[in-house]
Amino acid sequence: MALLHRASIVPTKLEAINAWLPQQPWALDAGEVETLGAFRFDDPAGEVGVETFLVRDAAGGVLQVPLTFRGAPLPDGERWLVTTMEHTVLGPRWVYDGCGDPAYVATLAATIADAAGEAREVVRQDDGTEVERDPSARAHGTGGAAPLADTALDVGRALGEEAVTDVDGWTLVRVGGATLGVSRHPAAAPADPPAGALTGHAGEATGPLLLATLTR
Repeated sequence: MALLHRASIVPTKLEAINAWLPQQPWALDAGEVETLGAFRFDDPAGEVGVETFLVRDAAGGVLQVPLTFRGAPLPDGERWLVTTMEHTVLGPRWVYDGCGDPAYVATLAATIADAAGEAREVVRQDDGTEVERDPSARAHGTGGAAPLADTALDVGRALGEEAVTDVDGWTLVRVGGATLGVSRHPAAAPADPPAGALTGHAGEATGPLLLATLTR
């Protein structure tokens, strides 16, 4: 379950994405983007927000932007820092490219391997009551892939630059003998998605997309 708060955030998540994207080799021509939807994964430790955005670029294409939100800097994470923001309930937040953050990598791999889906979203109201809401995007793992070993990731620090590469619109993350592929320009998912994949959609705005793969 992802617990959310009624709060103001400066800069907004979309503002942060639009400021960061022009610096990425896979989004040099993206222009101004708009949000189509987003889904979250559960961090088992309950410390890190893990949220993936599906956005539309100026040319009408879809981009995938996974982010993590932390209450303190991620050790060795300077290369992956997207922005810092101020949250009126949680205070300062450090926002990272998920592909360099072990919290995202671990939850993505587990979702694929376990044939699981996005987290439930529950909003805590000002009076302390909690209300569940529907995510604006959905994701589902297809299973059929071996999970990452518990020792594959150092959860206390960012991934090294050598573990993460950008190739032909994909970000490849190599850890523990496995490779996670995150499609930055997700294409339509096949009617029968392969094992070891994550598919998802933002409703009719995108249709089913192939978002990520887990291979060995």
